[in-house]
Amino acid sequence: MSYCFLPISQEQAEDIAYNWHYEGHYSFYDMEADQEDLQAFLNPYTRGNVFAVLKKQELVAYFSIMTVADQTMEIGLGMKPSLTGKGLGYNFLKNAIDFVLANYPCEMITLSVATFNLRAIKLYRKVGFQDAHTYMQATNGGVYEFLKMDYIKGY
Repeated sequence: MSYCFLPISQEQAEDIAYNWHYEGHYSFYDMEADQEDLQAFLNPYTRGNVFAVLKKQELVAYFSIMTVADQTMEIGLGMKPSLTGKGLGYNFLKNAIDFVLANYPCEMITLSVATFNLRAIKLYRKVGFQDAHTYMQATNGGVYEFLKMDYIKGY
């Protein structure tokens, strides 16, 4: 793998939370945009199974994984803002899927993405995720539409 997935350190979590700021409507994904999410991410006891993603020993992304059902894992991810929109997402996401399949017993991987994030949705579909359904979610001081997507092992 060209990316290294390691348990995130507190210093890395704080760097992401306070220094990773996205441009335009992607600022929706800034950790500071939702105080509840920010506090959960910063607390090592509540942040869950989060990994720092390194490339050549540089923090380039974060990746979370959670069991949501038998043989089903849900992932969350974010790439360093200065690296987004440069065509790096495909390789990162393929490596992330390989990491999940190698380390967790699962047949399906799910994720949720804000429906306005067409760039990410296009990437997820290219990698093999399929649209499952949309739903409304209260977050970041409002209610937003999200798309649930599924990746089925071996499909």
